[in-house]
Amino acid sequence: MTFESSTEIATSVDPAAVAGHRPHPAMDRDHTFDVVVVGGGPAGATAASDLARGGRDVLLLDRAGRIKPCGGAIPPRLVRDFAIPDGILCARISGARMIAPSDKRVDMPIEDGFVGMVDREVFDEWLRTRAVANGATRLDGTFETLTRDPDGVARVHWKVATKDGGGTLSVRARAVIGADGANSAVAREAVPQRGPVPFVFAYHEIVEAPETGTADYEENRCDVFYQGKLSPDFYAWVFPHGKTASIGVGSMHKGFGLKDAVAELRGTTKLDGVRTIRKEGAPIPLHPAKKWDNDRDVLLAGDAAGVVAPASGEGIYYAMVGGRLAAEAVETYLETGRSQALAGARKAFMKAHGRVFFILGIMQRFWYVNDKRRERFVSICRDADVQRLTWQAYMNKELVRRDPMAHVRIFFKDLAHLFGLVRP
Repeated sequence: MTFESSTEIATSVDPAAVAGHRPHPAMDRDHTFDVVVVGGGPAGATAASDLARGGRDVLLLDRAGRIKPCGGAIPPRLVRDFAIPDGILCARISGARMIAPSDKRVDMPIEDGFVGMVDREVFDEWLRTRAVANGATRLDGTFETLTRDPDGVARVHWKVATKDGGGTLSVRARAVIGADGANSAVAREAVPQRGPVPFVFAYHEIVEAPETGTADYEENRCDVFYQGKLSPDFYAWVFPHGKTASIGVGSMHKGFGLKDAVAELRGTTKLDGVRTIRKEGAPIPLHPAKKWDNDRDVLLAGDAAGVVAPASGEGIYYAMVGGRLAAEAVETYLETGRSQALAGARKAFMKAHGRVFFILGIMQRFWYVNDKRRERFVSICRDADVQRLTWQAYMNKELVRRDPMAHVRIFFKDLAHLFGLVRP
């Protein structure tokens, strides 16, 4: 796709009038940022932070007031790799409970570790604040379009809110990172080769955590419901967030009633009586896009690149890894001028995590197809080898190879469940 040429000064509002921000001295039509990052979620904020810390002139453009529906789980490896302070965690989970269609429950305690929980409203803002502290310029706005100036440099246009109602601004950018979500406008504009990406439609309600003993709920346990009535092809959840909790559901079926499913889940867990704080919904991609860059100067990251794990729906860790890889690829591009460097982000991600995504995709397509298989899937989770290897792989983000006999045992147990030789 080619960009329109544009010499228009897209500044129908004064940058100084943009609500909530001081004017930046570089906010004029002639200034060229090294990088404009569109989207301030975990991927975009991480990319902006890394590039700014390395001395690049970075603009982080974020749409204010947008919170993604998310269970909020992060592994210890994310905490280590991205220097997340303990104070950002709103809870530490010591185990999960899997609930089958028959309502049978399987507890999966975590040995020698934990799952960190974050509130996306707090966590994402902290990441954006860190990017600014590292030197990035931050502005609120909604991406509108990309054009080209006569010298071929990209110009990023966005809408802003002002005291007078709103208008448009634009800046020049040597490189653009599109981290603006599953329905990425940057991807539609600049990377049509991204191709179709399968989505799960997610919806959750953030509620006040109940008092102890008033509901089927524990402050240090994640509950995952594999029940067709709550989701015909994915799962539903109740995840603790300290003083609050996330109650949600996902499905790839467009006609499925997500809000009705959450209402039913709240009723069965006795969480229907607690106060609802906010409600959020959004599509969540479940497969890495086949193309992340435009072979020139635009690169996708996070949900825009499709990096949410199938079966589990885990996205925060992979988004931040994708953001870091995007920053590294863009840095190489800016240093060398070689646009081929941008493709390195996807190559590095798939080398590190492609096998896990492939296996999880097979799991989702096979085990989530009906309640009979979901029942057997939950039954498999009783196995000590399954639990140990699952948590080790989750917490460290690596396939566990140190215990090959455990994998052999799991393989034969899976076959026994598959052929009905074991009662669920």
